[in-house]
Amino acid sequence: MKHLAYLNKFFIKYRWRLLPGILFVVASNIFGVLPAQVIRVAFDLVAENIDLYRLYDGFNRQQVIYDIFGSSLLLFGLLVLALALIRGMFLFFMRQTIILMSRHIEYDLKNEIYSHYQALSMAFYRRHNTGDLMNRVTEDVSRVRMYLGPGIMYTVNTVVLFILVIYAMLTVNVKLAIYSVLPMPILAGIIYYVNNIINTRSEKIQERLSSLSGFVQETFSGIRVVKSYVREAFIRKSFAAESEDYKIHSMELARVQALFFPLMLLLVGLSNVIVLYVGGVEVMNGNITPGNIAEFIVYLSQLMFPVMALGWVTSLIQRAAASQKRINEFLHEQPEIISVNGIKTTVKGHIEFNKVSFTYPETGIKALNEVSFSIKPGQMLAIIGRTGSGKSTIANLLMRMYDATGGEVLIDGTPINKLDLDTYRSQTGFVPQSIFLFSDTIARNIAFAIDVMDMPRVEQAAKDAAVYNNIIELEQGFDTMIGERGITLSGGQKQRVSIARAILKHPQIMVFDDCLSAVDTRTEEEILNNLGKVMQGKTSIIIAHRISTIKNADHILVLDEGRIIEQGNHHTLMDKKGAYFALYEKQLLEEENA
Repeated sequence: MKHLAYLNKFFIKYRWRLLPGILFVVASNIFGVLPAQVIRVAFDLVAENIDLYRLYDGFNRQQVIYDIFGSSLLLFGLLVLALALIRGMFLFFMRQTIILMSRHIEYDLKNEIYSHYQALSMAFYRRHNTGDLMNRVTEDVSRVRMYLGPGIMYTVNTVVLFILVIYAMLTVNVKLAIYSVLPMPILAGIIYYVNNIINTRSEKIQERLSSLSGFVQETFSGIRVVKSYVREAFIRKSFAAESEDYKIHSMELARVQALFFPLMLLLVGLSNVIVLYVGGVEVMNGNITPGNIAEFIVYLSQLMFPVMALGWVTSLIQRAAASQKRINEFLHEQPEIISVNGIKTTVKGHIEFNKVSFTYPETGIKALNEVSFSIKPGQMLAIIGRTGSGKSTIANLLMRMYDATGGEVLIDGTPINKLDLDTYRSQTGFVPQSIFLFSDTIARNIAFAIDVMDMPRVEQAAKDAAVYNNIIELEQGFDTMIGERGITLSGGQKQRVSIARAILKHPQIMVFDDCLSAVDTRTEEEILNNLGKVMQGKTSIIIAHRISTIKNADHILVLDEGRIIEQGNHHTLMDKKGAYFALYEKQLLEEENA
């Protein structure tokens, strides 16, 4: 239960639903126990009246006794019905309070997990797959809700009913009560043993379900690759293997549960046999009446539900504990990037890297090694270098997706980790290397950064990104729905829509991380000319592989293995005839051969 202790704060929050619910549970069980006592009186009345009826055989009084007897039985029947109706009313109120409480907590818990996900840093998402994240906020929360609603409701109901029934049995006959509950300790031992097995296997099932969800999500996201390489059959086999693994673990749990419930019914049936035997002896000894045996059998039938529910509820609690443990693992994760009482200021765009080093925490790869440079507001900085040289790392540090492990990044002379993160990012535009578009209209994708749709701004941003003509040629224009991850658009169109999304913000700092690789040189030139106008007086950083993209930049950095090996403008670097010049000559030769 230590993992479920996290939920106690929700019980405090919704205590005015929980406490009345518990009172309704108690009231419903009181009216559930009373019919057994009515049945005892009725049973004894039947026995007594039959003897009396026979005694007056042949007399006129016999009909009077018969009428009184019939009226009494009808009265007792109506009383049992009335008690059942009252109990049903309280059961309805019990569900309306406790089950509704569980739905409210489910809503709060999902929102809390989702908000926590959003607060976590990029490193967290590199360590965990999407399927696992989704499974914890859906399947795991659903299992926790079953504990919060039916689990608690039936637990309280079971405990209260058990106490009331045992108390009622003891008041009738202590000996008979003790004998009838003799199988209970055996049942408790079985439950303790089986629950440990259920808990272990439930955790394994959740792990396999996360793995299965992640596999499916990844397969559908990469469906174009799967179809291009004709790997459908291989994927089907892989899915079947994952699914088989999940089935095996589920079947192992089902086998335990299949043995569990018949054992409980057997023990309850054994209690009935004991009641009939011991009760019969007690009746012959004159200690109890036949009506008491009927009363005891009713009590035992009422105990049957708590005993059966005990196993089901225990299973619910164990599975909820396993799920809450998985949820807690993520809720206890702390973001590496923290912004508390940061400085809220208008960014001018002066950027400085002062001996910045960075090592990725999840891989241990050192991406930057004492990198230093400075760029003034309104200038364009270009970064070029081989794959893995650290270009994208600079972009990530500028957006503060990560914090430098050495040195510091300064924005307008202030360390970036001292700035209010939301305020800073709201004044920066970022076009990542791996483009992501939402499954929504093109217009909404471009207008993602603003709260209110402004079509003139959206259209202008599309024109600046040289994608306007492509959009209006589509049948539904800007209202065209984009498939998952922009699957309905070409690579170049996705890049330009992403650029339009960043431009729309009118940011003071713009970072382009190799986002023009999928467009032709003519379109690239148009975009760069438009950006020159849009970014007038603002700072821009362009990361690229093609020199044609960056040759007009104010300052160019050439990176290799996390170090700056050359820097200057295009003409200065060409005159040096170093790495930049060699790269230029190589690309020029490739273009001529093409």
